[in-house]
Order: sequence, then C-alpha cells, then structure tokens
Amino acid sequence: MKDRVKETFNQLASVYENTVDTTSLYNSEYERPAMLGKIPHYLRNMNVLDAGCAAGWYTLQLVQRGANVVATDISPEMVSSTMRRVGDKANVLCLDLEEELPFEENTFDYILSSLTLHYIKDWSHTFNEFKRILKPKGILLFSVHHPFSDIKLLQDPKYFSTELIIDKWNKEGKLFEVPFYRRPLHLILNDTLKCFSIEEVIEPKPTMNFKAQAPERYEMLMKCPQFLIIKAVLN
Repeated sequence: MKDRVKETFNQLASVYENTVDTTSLYNSEYERPAMLGKIPHYLRNMNVLDAGCAAGWYTLQLVQRGANVVATDISPEMVSSTMRRVGDKANVLCLDLEEELPFEENTFDYILSSLTLHYIKDWSHTFNEFKRILKPKGILLFSVHHPFSDIKLLQDPKYFSTELIIDKWNKEGKLFEVPFYRRPLHLILNDTLKCFSIEEVIEPKPTMNFKAQAPERYEMLMKCPQFLIIKAVLN
C-alpha cells in the first residue's frame, strides 16, 4: 500500500508544485484557511515538523512565521518539490511516518500534518512517535478526510471498519488512482486520545471566495464537510 501511495504522489508532485495552489479551491479556500487559523502567527525559535509536506506549501508558511522547520514526505518527488520551494530555509527529508522517526525525544513544539494521516492504516505507531518527539505541552494539528464524506465513495460501506478506498482524481486532464483509508469518527478521536488531549475539533467551512467561484460545491460542503481538523496537545 505505501509503495502505491508513494508512486501516486511521485506522479502528482508536479501538479502539487505548479497548479494546486491556484486551481484547487479545496486547498486554497477550504482546508488551508482553517488550518492556518489554528497556527500562531509568530513561531520564532519554535521547532515545527511538517509531517507529510507534499510540495511544501505549509513548509513555506511555517518558515515565514519564523519557525525552525523540518519537513518530511514519503514521496521523493514531493521532497524535491519542497526543496525547490524553500531552498535551505527548512530541513527537508524523505521519511515514512509509519517507521521510527530520526528525531530525539522532546524535539518539536508543533507537529502539523495536512491531509496525510488517512494514507496510513494504523495510526498507533505514528502517534506514539509524534508523542515521543513533541515537547511537553506541544501541539499536534492535523487534517484528514471527513469519514462522513468518504463513506459515500464506497458501494458497500461498513461504517465501523477501517476501509481502503481507491479514489480517482482528475488533474490536468490525467486520471490518478489515489488510495487512502476511511475510518469511523470514534476511531479518529480515540486514536488521538490515546496519546494526546484533544483541544479542539474543527469541521471547516469553505470561504466566501469559494462560494463566489463555485457556489454549487460550496453548498455541497455546507451540507456535508469534506475535511476534519483536530488540534491536540501533549499532556
């Protein structure tokens, strides 16, 4: 599975680097404003991990807020895209979040993970590693697909199971098969609570700019959210 994810996002790297920031309202006018609203404007002298950095959009935002940033992705091509975006302003690594992470205990003040964890079937090891490398009172902020939205992609859904979905994305006239996992809401929350305290659960709303550009999709998202954001703190 992880090899399939890696290959898919190797193929998507140029799309993420060159067009997603300007063409995907789901990123620019939905997920990103909600996530950025939960991150301090000033992160000077703070160590931040961008876990699943894709082409480095969040990496650059974190750098611009003054953070010392380590950015990671499982896709070598995404890592290359991030390095082109931020240069030597961040430490960019190709890492698998399902493996042991090469960082000392109590290294990071913040971990940000945008639309990444649903590519991992079992979060137990990943969350334990996040717990290990976060400082006391450190923050984990992550976004994932909303389970109520993803379940509509299955022909015979079993809500209480963690289910593999192969979605089809049309990007720049090409069709990509993208594998990820849908899990029930209680698992998302309880897996987080095993390692952290949940400070806030956010079901983001699209911006007014989203509404102006795509009113039908805006109304759809107001009826059924696409993403779920969790802000958690290490006790």
